[in-house]
Parts: sequence; C-alpha cells; structure tokens
Amino acid sequence: MNHALPAPPPDASATDQVGRPETRGIAQVPEAERHGRPRELFAVWAAPNVSYLSFVVGATLILMGLSLPQAIGVTLVANLLWICTGVLAVSGPAAGTSGSVVSRAVYGVVGNRVVLVLTGWLIASAYLALNWSAASVAGIGLAKRVGLPDNSTVEAVIVCTIAAGTLLIAIFGHATIVRLYAALSAFLTVVFVVVTGYVLAHTDWSYTPAEPLHGVALFGTLTAAFTIVASTPLSYSNSPDLARYLPRDANPVAIAGWTALGAYLPSVVFTSVGALAATALDMSDPQRALESILPGWFIPLFVIAVVANTMANNGMTAYSAGLAIQSVGVRLARIPAVLIIGVLGTTMTLFATLVFDFLTSVNTMLELVVVVTGPAMAVAVTDLLLRRNRYDGAALLAERRDGPFWYTGGVHPAGVLAIVGGGLIAATSVTTTFWTGPLAAAAGDLDLAIPGGMLGAAAIYWGVARAQGSIPRG
Repeated sequence: MNHALPAPPPDASATDQVGRPETRGIAQVPEAERHGRPRELFAVWAAPNVSYLSFVVGATLILMGLSLPQAIGVTLVANLLWICTGVLAVSGPAAGTSGSVVSRAVYGVVGNRVVLVLTGWLIASAYLALNWSAASVAGIGLAKRVGLPDNSTVEAVIVCTIAAGTLLIAIFGHATIVRLYAALSAFLTVVFVVVTGYVLAHTDWSYTPAEPLHGVALFGTLTAAFTIVASTPLSYSNSPDLARYLPRDANPVAIAGWTALGAYLPSVVFTSVGALAATALDMSDPQRALESILPGWFIPLFVIAVVANTMANNGMTAYSAGLAIQSVGVRLARIPAVLIIGVLGTTMTLFATLVFDFLTSVNTMLELVVVVTGPAMAVAVTDLLLRRNRYDGAALLAERRDGPFWYTGGVHPAGVLAIVGGGLIAATSVTTTFWTGPLAAAAGDLDLAIPGGMLGAAAIYWGVARAQGSIPRG
C-alpha cells in the first residue's frame, strides 16, 4: 500500500513575497509565516492619503461657505475617526485572517455574507469608481495638453489603463503593497509639498466668505462638512487585511497608532491645503485651478502623482474587496476575485466619468456612504472591545453550523439589529443636497448621521449582545 507523504508546510516566499502574485486568500496566516513590524503600516496608510481627493474635499468646505479657520477645525476633528481604523487593524494579527472574516463574529456566518455584499462589494466598487474618476479627470486633462483627441474613446482608454495598473497592485498583494507604498508615500509627499508651496504663495490669508454663516446655518454647515470629511476614515474597515501578516504578539497599540497616524497626518495636511487653495482659486474645477498656479514643466509630475495616489488607494481597496468576495462564500481564488471587483469598479468609473460631473459625484458619494459605513465601523469596534480582541481565526474560517459564530440560523441578532438600527438612525439624521432626514429636519437641518448612526449602532450591539450572552466574558 502506498502512503502519501504529508504536504510540506506553506512557504511564505511563495505566498507573500515582493514581486510575486500573492496566492493566499482568506486562509489563516500560520505563525511561521508571520513577519514585519507595526511601523510598516505608516507608509501603507500614508500613500493612499497623500491625496488629490483631499484637495477636493478641503476646497468643498470653503465652497460650502465656511471660513478658513472653521474648515481647518472641521478637518482636524473629523479625521480623528482614523483612530477607529487603527483600532480595527489589531484584529488582523489576532485572527490571522482578513477583516471580512473577522466580521463573522459580528454578524454570524450567514448574516456576514449579506453585509459584505453591501460594504465589501458595492461600496468598495463605488470608491474604486470615485478614485479612478479623480485620476481619469487628471489623465484626460494631460492627454488634451499633449494634443490627444478629446473624445470618449480616449477617455475610456485612460480609465481602463489606470484600472489595469491598479489591479496589478492588488494581484501582487500584501508584500508588494508594503514595499511599493513606502516608495510611493515618499514620492507623493515630495510632489504634493511642492504643490502646497505654490498654494501657500497664492492663499488669501484674509479671506472671509461673501456671506458669513451664523447661528443654526453655521452649525448645520459644520455638521455637513464633518460628515463629508469623516466619510473617508469610516470607509476603511479593511485595516485588518494589511496587518494580518504581523506576528500575533505585535504590540496592538503600535499597530493601531501607526495605522491611524499614517492616514491622519496626510489627510489633515492636504485637506487643509485644499481649503487654502479655495480662498484664492476657483476650485469648482480643482485640477484646472491647481494647474493654473503650477509651472508648465511641473504639471505632468502633478498628474502622475494624482494617478499614482489613486492607484495606491484603489490597489488597497481592490485587494480587500477580493478577500471579501471569498468571505461571502464565492469559490474563487483571490486573483480572479480581484479581477471581478475591478471590472465592476471600472464600469462604474466609465459611467461616472462620461455621464456625471466629477465634483458632484464626489459630494454625493461622501454624503451618502456614511449611512452604512458609520454604523458598520461602530459595531466592529464595539465587538473588538467587548471581546478584548480575542478572535479565533480557525473557528471564524470553519463556518460550522455547530460553531461559535453560527449563532441563530447563521445570524448574530445583535450585529444585524445594530447595523440596521444604526443605518436607519443615520438615514433619518443625514442632510444631503437631495435628501434631508426627518430627524435632521427636526434639529434644524443639522447633519447628525455620523454621531447618531455610530452611537446608536454601538448601543444596540452592546445591549443585545449582553442580553443574549452571545459574546463570552473574560
């Protein structure tokens, strides 16, 4: 009788090596393959957030009627929500798997699938489209400058080229992202600091709004501005995916700190620069406004930086979205899953670029997305704190009906009630350009979607989980 030899242990160099496609999907990372240090996460999170979109968001705050100190104050406060992204990152090394698997503890194996379709697919695809639209607008402008035809075919080619480059980053995966983003963050910082210098030279430091806001109108605008700025950190619940290869005993404070700081600093700096630019420039067309103050030789570098930043941002998003597809139960390897999410995002980008105005698309997306992402982030952080970051990766991946995360018919009532309840509170508390919720209207058109949705979701989750005893104590 022939006896098959046991399979050799997985080789880390085959699954997480710079320059090679990463083959591991949501499978748990064995202890022997853990590597890296928490400080690597700083550059991983800085590269996506040294961002052209930050300029756009900062300018939007001024266009909304805020003064310069008010816009910068909102920027400093709203970006503090990056702390939530940092806290979630510590669950990656604890479980050794992706955040989209860790969330089975929150919603149950079956309930998690439904939530991931919304947060891991649709919203991820929408963010892919939003960022690719930003890069495409810049790339299309450069194409016109060098004399290429101004037509839909050229625009479609530019969109697809940027998307293809982004998906390559996601396909090569974690090790390549860590190495590449360290270099990208340095390059992007240099280019955007130069842009900042030209913005500062043109800033109107005595700027005041034509019609300064007061009273309820001012408070309402401040809350709406907070929602727009805070929507970005709340959308990044994928931080465990970029931390899961760290050793299990890596310092959780360092993991959370380097993640949050890497995103917070560039977000604050360049959102503030966008606000400064809007004091003297017509930022209704951000690219044209910024290019008008830059020397001609530098404009191609600026466009390249915008495209590189977008690819960094979307490379991370596509990477995590591919893992989310696997977590839902679709039997696909990681790389085909990435390609599927890329096709969906590219289609949405073409539609947004060729049909909608870019600035309108940005504001609409950021106004609405917090209805889902705020409660989802609050529930995830609440679960992590209740469990004290004790996640059993093997049990989470098992999907057994008799397992600890099957709960009731595969659904954790606390998680589902919390995200639905928090979402309803947020939807009725939000103020957008086309919808004002009844609670927001009753409060004088104040946008309370983020505090209402997050606090409501966290309270519901804590209360129901405690009442059911579904989260073990100690």
